Amino acid sequence: MSTNEPAITVDFIRNIVAKDLAVGKNAGKVVTRFPPEPNGYLHIGHAKSICLNFGIAQENSPGTCHLRFDDTNPEKEDEEYIQAIKDDVKWLGFDWKENLFFASNYFDKLFELAQVLIKNGDAYVCSLSANDIREYRGTLTEPGKNSPDRDRSPAENLDLFLRMRDGEFADGSYTLRAKIDMASPNINMRDPALYRIRRATHHQTGDKWCIYPIYDYTHCISDALEGITHSLCTLEFEDHRPLYDWILDRLEDQLKQHPQQIEFSRLALDFTVVSKRKLIQLVNDNFVAGWDDPRMPTISGLRRRGYTPESIRNFCNRIGITKSPNNVEIGFLEGCLREDLESKALRSMAILKPLKVVIENYPEDKIEPLTAPNHPQNPELGNRTIYMTREVYIDHEDFLEVAPNKKFKRLVAGKEVRLRNSYVIKCEEVIKDSNSGEIVELRCSYDENTLNTNPEGRKVKGVIHWVSATKAVKAEIRLYDRLFKNANPEEGGNFLDNINPNSLTILKDCPIESSLAQAKTGDTFQFERVGYFSKDPDSTDDYPIFNRAVTLRDSWAKILSPRRASR
Repeated sequence: MSTNEPAITVDFIRNIVAKDLAVGKNAGKVVTRFPPEPNGYLHIGHAKSICLNFGIAQENSPGTCHLRFDDTNPEKEDEEYIQAIKDDVKWLGFDWKENLFFASNYFDKLFELAQVLIKNGDAYVCSLSANDIREYRGTLTEPGKNSPDRDRSPAENLDLFLRMRDGEFADGSYTLRAKIDMASPNINMRDPALYRIRRATHHQTGDKWCIYPIYDYTHCISDALEGITHSLCTLEFEDHRPLYDWILDRLEDQLKQHPQQIEFSRLALDFTVVSKRKLIQLVNDNFVAGWDDPRMPTISGLRRRGYTPESIRNFCNRIGITKSPNNVEIGFLEGCLREDLESKALRSMAILKPLKVVIENYPEDKIEPLTAPNHPQNPELGNRTIYMTREVYIDHEDFLEVAPNKKFKRLVAGKEVRLRNSYVIKCEEVIKDSNSGEIVELRCSYDENTLNTNPEGRKVKGVIHWVSATKAVKAEIRLYDRLFKNANPEEGGNFLDNINPNSLTILKDCPIESSLAQAKTGDTFQFERVGYFSKDPDSTDDYPIFNRAVTLRDSWAKILSPRRASR
């Protein structure tokens, strides 16, 4: 990782880990885990958890962090998601080394331990339907009711459980439930399900099983089997912690390891949804072009847009780890990207709305190579060659016939401006379409004595970007903006109603510097005076495509009232 990244912010979880190490708890070891479900792509909220779990392991050498796939729901899981998750974790800069696991690795052990719970009277087979179980569970103000099967003998329960495994019963006809307390104020402790019958081919175990364990049962045992010391979860699992501890306490003799579950607040980012159900809906209903659409908050979408792993790690570190709601402005994430790219993105020039300029006193057949720095503040990044020719393109927005005020420092009819890293030109004539009156061409002159030097006797304040019409490469430019119009996409009830219709603008045949033709997929540049852009994998050898990663400034700041990021 970069040595330029800011120091890690100490938080309450790191304080807990430090105290545990100080007293020799867990034999002085730190073992964490990142346990994604392979039923979708990872998003920016997962990045926070990845950075926390892998970060704590790295900070407490020889700590380790496991990558463990929680693959207990085969109907929604896919190898595509498994590979995408691995790619994302690696891209963020973390390595699980030999510590790659699947919850399905433990299916035999989980089945064995379930039998222990049954024999000890801590679990029973229930024939209530899913709807009946919900009805029997009660409410936050009313206790639940016992299942009519709750008092079956351990022998009867064991027999039924083995027959569940052997496929004798239909899906949904039986569940294995923990026998805890139907009057518990914590609904998660009201005899929660441990196993259900589900005939589905599993991507790791095939058709070996027709019963699958529930997450709450699987997770704590997987942690114990792997020797996890600190099981870090988001706050929605806080009410599940008593069940986590209850299962491990009941299986203490078999597992001999009791990890500590610690909860922290999940990330909420404005103008964004991170619910996997909603992200799947965006993909399946074609509101976006896929999981890696650059408008998506997925890690693969951010990567394709032009985000760097350093910028995301810095963002996750700066927002911090707390138990308080972590509502963060998306502008804060964009600011982390600007900060990272400012120091290392090579400069180049591209014209998004081209206006042709003919420099009438420049030799017609001359192609003049000029030297331009790749980064004006970092000479170590070297130089590139740009080409001056009689015909060039400038951006339409850099020309007005009459300046609106003294602050306008671009090209005006009858006035001068400097072409960046080139000569000073003067607009002599404006050519307009005879029908529409639209400006289609400028006729200019240049001062041949102004290459890298100021003209004598006059001051030229403005500098604009340009591209040679002769040497330019044509490219598609995709201008991505925020996917939602409102900071809270749920405003009004349906997040789909708040989709921003202007979240993507595609500009065809934009002239760009010829040097950009050699860019590789994922290379990110600052198009001078325009923004930061990354080469898209849809590019071809003949037609590159660049995605806008982020503007040079927060263009939404003028629209929205300022709000500070929640640290």
